[in-house]
This record gives sequence, C-alpha cells and structure tokens, in this order.
Amino acid sequence: MVEGKLPRVEIERDQCKGCELCVRECPKKCLIMTDEINQLGYTIAKYTGENCTGCAICFYACPEPGTITVYKK
Repeated sequence: MVEGKLPRVEIERDQCKGCELCVRECPKKCLIMTDEINQLGYTIAKYTGENCTGCAICFYACPEPGTITVYKK
C-alpha cells in the first residue's frame, strides 16, 4: 500500500544519475536537485513533497528505467 499524500513522486536515489531531465521537465517544479550524493557518486533529484499533479512527465523524461515512480490517486 502506498502511504502519504497522493499524487507524489518517488525517486530511487541510488539509480539517479543526476542528469536533471526530470527537474527541467516538471511543469509544477516540484522536483529539485540536491547536494546529496548517491552510492554511484552522482548528485540526486528529489521530490519537494508538494504540487505534484501526477502527470508523469518526469517519469517519461528520465533515461534510467525504474528510477522514478509516480503514485496517483
């Protein structure tokens, strides 16, 4: 079961390559780049926790399959 506010985005931190495509394509600007570094040495994208409409543009923009999951109502 998915917990938390819906819709929302989850990003697998250790699969993110820091390309910023999801951040640039998000129409609501609810994704940001952080200073956090994953196990591969990349800075990662993160969901801010608000404004997601569930459009999944970030999912389709991401070149790494399985990195972004969009949970909708």
